[in-house]
Amino acid sequence: MRDSDTRAFYHCVGIGVGPANLSLASLLYNHSDISNLFLDKRDSFDWHDGQQLPNASLQVSMLKDLVSLADPTNKFSFLSYLHSNGRIYHYINAQFDTMPRREFRNYLKWASDLNKNIVYGERVIGIDFDDTFVVRTDRRSVRAANLSIGIGSRPWVPTIAANVLGESQFHVSEIVRRAQRLGGKRVCVVGGGQSGAEAVLDLISRHETERPRRVSWVTRRRNYFPLDDSPFTNDFYMPSHSDYFSTLERSTRQEFNEQHILTSDGISEATLRELYQRIYVHRFVDGLPDLTALYPNREVTDVVRGNCDDWTLRVSNKNHHGTIGHIDADVIIWATGFRPAAMDFLDPIAHRLDREGDEFKIDNQFAVQWDGPADRNIFLHNAAAQQRGLPDRNLSLIAWRSQRVVDRLRGMRSDEQLASFLEWSAKLAPEDVAKVVRR
Repeated sequence: MRDSDTRAFYHCVGIGVGPANLSLASLLYNHSDISNLFLDKRDSFDWHDGQQLPNASLQVSMLKDLVSLADPTNKFSFLSYLHSNGRIYHYINAQFDTMPRREFRNYLKWASDLNKNIVYGERVIGIDFDDTFVVRTDRRSVRAANLSIGIGSRPWVPTIAANVLGESQFHVSEIVRRAQRLGGKRVCVVGGGQSGAEAVLDLISRHETERPRRVSWVTRRRNYFPLDDSPFTNDFYMPSHSDYFSTLERSTRQEFNEQHILTSDGISEATLRELYQRIYVHRFVDGLPDLTALYPNREVTDVVRGNCDDWTLRVSNKNHHGTIGHIDADVIIWATGFRPAAMDFLDPIAHRLDREGDEFKIDNQFAVQWDGPADRNIFLHNAAAQQRGLPDRNLSLIAWRSQRVVDRLRGMRSDEQLASFLEWSAKLAPEDVAKVVRR
């Protein structure tokens, strides 16, 4: 360890450089009074690169970029990216209904490359605290008044698949690399969200020499449901609702997330429409009635290796009292989502951090509540859906959340946008207000 490293001090050190911390780094870039450093263990920027299928599109507005909803004039906006690359008119003329996901990935990389406060190839090993946080990496140690943790999520598969992953069973996050040479094979995709739909669409859209012989699609949901992207539903993805949600009882928050999961994890209608049309053409025009097999309302209960290096999925049909059926496949793609990544580097101070269920408990500016000084904060991104709702784990509120962090660091409060049209909180009658005051 070099002495110069041990003396290095920053007002804020970020751990992880996905969209969340990249948003914060972008908003902090012009605040020279707040020294900052953002570290990522990967060698270079990566945003679901292993899952960037050719025709995948973003499910949110282009305005929900790193900075625009907090600072429309910021140099790291998506419009600035288009303009600096000389193609802003071309983008307008293209008239995309939704932004190509690979374009958004390229925008994020552009913002990352432009920011001199971001360092790749440096893994944080542990964090201690005396009067400041001591961040130990595999290269050095630095001190920080505040931390911002945005390490994202990790692929999740059910226990029955965890020990058999490889070339013939893998998570959808690896589909670009592993889903090659599938011509003539039987492929089963498990998972009824957008990722599963995109995987199925990609497989059945391939040239006939590269297309699987059969593509099965299994989901626990009762059907392949669309994303609920209607105007009033999108009020759930406004700052005012996030603040309201955080005040609810824990059981109410949990029930809300479960009931409204399709506002976040449904399938875009454009993807569903294209899928249905592809299946129609294959079945009725091309004469391929067995290419696609759809199995909604099914639960995969076990996966067993067959006699010819293939797999048998045992599935229960929830409409028929758990009747067990089976699906044979040469390759299984698990589109079963993600879970927050482990934060083992916090272990040295974890006993000082408050928890709520399996999450660290945060305040209204996304700082973990703990027994340390009030001016030493650990900000948390994308790891508090139980406290902040479904928007916590997607792109909708990252700029607003980052601005809340910037405000805390600067000791100020930015002007908030107007509240929702919808009245979320109950308004007390005058006599009830008086009772509350007397208490």
